[in-house]
Amino acid sequence: MWYSGISWDGAGFEVEVVDEAGRAVRPATRFPARRAGGIAGYLRALEQPAVAVIDSTNGLIDGHLTVAGIQVYRADPGVLPPRPRFGSVAAGTLARAAQQDLARLAPLDLADGTLGGRGEDLNAGFASSVEVVAELTAAGRCLTNGARDRQAIALTFDDGPLPPYTGQVLDILDRYAVRATFFCVGMLADAFPDTVADIVARGHALGNHTWSHPFLPELTRPEVAAQVERAGEAIARASGGEPPVLFRPPYGGRSPQLLRHLDELDSIVVLWDAMGFDWALPGARHISTSVLDKVQPGSVVLLHDGGGDRQQTVAALPAIIEGLLDRDLSFAGVHDLLSAAAARSAAGAGSAPEG
Repeated sequence: MWYSGISWDGAGFEVEVVDEAGRAVRPATRFPARRAGGIAGYLRALEQPAVAVIDSTNGLIDGHLTVAGIQVYRADPGVLPPRPRFGSVAAGTLARAAQQDLARLAPLDLADGTLGGRGEDLNAGFASSVEVVAELTAAGRCLTNGARDRQAIALTFDDGPLPPYTGQVLDILDRYAVRATFFCVGMLADAFPDTVADIVARGHALGNHTWSHPFLPELTRPEVAAQVERAGEAIARASGGEPPVLFRPPYGGRSPQLLRHLDELDSIVVLWDAMGFDWALPGARHISTSVLDKVQPGSVVLLHDGGGDRQQTVAALPAIIEGLLDRDLSFAGVHDLLSAAAARSAAGAGSAPEG
């Protein structure tokens, strides 16, 4: 078996492949973010099968690789040297971490994505953050859902922009005259600026979803700041506007300390209370049913236009929109739900946050 490490930095990805003895079998190969989809083909064309190794700061490509039939592992900080403030450890280091002891690494799958095996950490962060989420919600600095007595919901899309799926989503939204919010990954906004500009031109809002889709509670404060600020700058360049204030942490990962740091960075945290589980590719019918079974007035709905093959999300979207319209629900922007929720809280009538 061979071992491939996949690192990232501000310019994209690098792949290095080593053999059973840890010797490089190919020169390190660069993939700009626009060509990240080519990493799977590169690995599948090797003379021998190779597992892929990433770290928890790289949440952009595991889905692409898993669908291509490549086994992906995550190397955690305990088995790696310190990483730079912006970027992962070197690709060769990641590859050799697997070559030296694959059992120390966490195997990943579509269902759990990059956070495979860390569900307890994620849930512990949710539980410890309830009071801070409520505090920030009352201050208009966090949104999980809007008012339940108003027949309006917000559609949101994460992990893009990613052609062709983002454009296909935009076409469907146009067909129904629905406005949505797109939480963009900085690396992809930098790679596909025309798609970001198209989102804005069609009347939709933008949010920040970090640069490389990391598990933020694991990062240092300087690393968090770099993820937020670099992504915001890339989105602003692409859109011709200001860096987005709306921010969604990948996986919804949070801790009290992280939420307060995001507030200091002038980020309004947007969570959700209904989702389609579309990252796991369960089928279009399952995606639409999952959303429609959970959604309520005021819901913030999580779907994805990036992070992998999103044909199922595109196929499910008309049924979701039509199902919501059949319930006499209207579509509001995240800013609209946030403003209404903050106004109610100031009046002493705010709804309790969920999720």
